[in-house]
Amino acid sequence: EKAAEMGAARILPVVTEFTNSERVNVERLQAHAVEAAEQCGGTFVPPVAAPQKLSTALDAWPAERRIMFADEALAGGSSGPSPLFAAGADEAPMGRRGGPWAILIGPEGGFSSAERARLHKMPEAHPVALGPRILRADTAAVAALTLWQSALGDW
Repeated sequence: EKAAEMGAARILPVVTEFTNSERVNVERLQAHAVEAAEQCGGTFVPPVAAPQKLSTALDAWPAERRIMFADEALAGGSSGPSPLFAAGADEAPMGRRGGPWAILIGPEGGFSSAERARLHKMPEAHPVALGPRILRADTAAVAALTLWQSALGDW
């Protein structure tokens, strides 16, 4: 629902090692996306794809699509703002418009260390912190979409 309100073009639920619910009701998620578009006066409803294992999605990941990866392991760090959002960072991945992006949010249980390691090895993946606290998945989606919209979106 919130992803549709924030301008997501497509919603792909992923199943990770720590996903709490194996059953994702695609029809219910699609209905929420329709309701969100209607309530917000939107003319586009993002399609909700069938759930897919994270490993399967990453195996088929296109090299031209970058991933903004919300890495909960970075929460609470004191390293300052991510260089992805640093002002004037011409070489920072977030500083370049164009090309397709995806935003990856982990489950309530977080990513496993193996999933996190795999993402960190992918040149397409750009880890970001969503602040000093661990967020629920639905809140993290709004926070991540807000960061992306403010850096590269239509705001």
